[in-house]
Amino acid sequence: MERLTIGIVGFGVIGQRWTACFAHAGHDVRVYDPMERREATFQDVLPALMADLDALKGRSPAPGTIQLFQTLAETLDGVDFVQENGPEDLRLKRRLLAEIEDHVRDDVIIASSSSALLVSDMQAECRLPHRIVLGHPFNPAHLMPLVEIVGGKASDPQVIARARAIYEAIGKKPVTLNQEVTGHIALRLMGAMWREAIALVRDGVASVEDVDRAFMYGPGPKWTLQGSFISNSLNADGIEDFLGKYGPTYQAIWDTLLDARLDGETIRAISASTTAAVGGRGQEELKAAREAGLVGILRTVAERGAL
Repeated sequence: MERLTIGIVGFGVIGQRWTACFAHAGHDVRVYDPMERREATFQDVLPALMADLDALKGRSPAPGTIQLFQTLAETLDGVDFVQENGPEDLRLKRRLLAEIEDHVRDDVIIASSSSALLVSDMQAECRLPHRIVLGHPFNPAHLMPLVEIVGGKASDPQVIARARAIYEAIGKKPVTLNQEVTGHIALRLMGAMWREAIALVRDGVASVEDVDRAFMYGPGPKWTLQGSFISNSLNADGIEDFLGKYGPTYQAIWDTLLDARLDGETIRAISASTTAAVGGRGQEELKAAREAGLVGILRTVAERGAL
């Protein structure tokens, strides 16, 4: 793909990581955030973000430029694509997307990083709602390949396809939803698993450490490489045979799945067991270990992953 000029609106943790991704892939990035001192913070973290991307993808032969501007109009002058990363506030989102439209060409796609809001609601006040889409990254956004793309009621399918091509060109692994659902795909899958995990800890079936171990050393590695459907199909003579053999077992599990409500008692139980699992390690230590580990895992998935 040709070198693009990318507009980043909102320069918190997600916006900074999007900036690193696009610049590392060779695109020029123009950035705006109303908060002061974002630039100084970014300059502190940028070397580490780019080093992570170098380790994952190899050193970029021609990284793009990164410029921060004082106004939205200056930032969006001449951009080819906009990645918006404002707060999860529907009224603010509607105003912000409509304002972004005032400063870009009519053919420019505006993608929102929202994790929970529906595109149909966000695009309601836009002059050209067909070019508004969701481009939701997964944390840490500079390393994790997943981008969930969703259109609203007024979104143009060709715009969705163009957005997907842009994300693929910077090394992301986009998925496209055919309809809007709260939480998109990945958060819904995580939510279903985590509800059961929390209930198991709450009821004393197992500790946080052992629940997490069960996933990390059970389905986790296989599902990371091949996903749940392909991975399970290899445990029998294809997926139909697997469902025939093991379907009754899964049905029995589904019939007895637990429910979880995040009341005070549950939160206290989860917090105590998580603190024990952490074992005195600090947040920064754990984050650093996660980022370093992800590089190796994702390189293996890139080489041997099924999808």
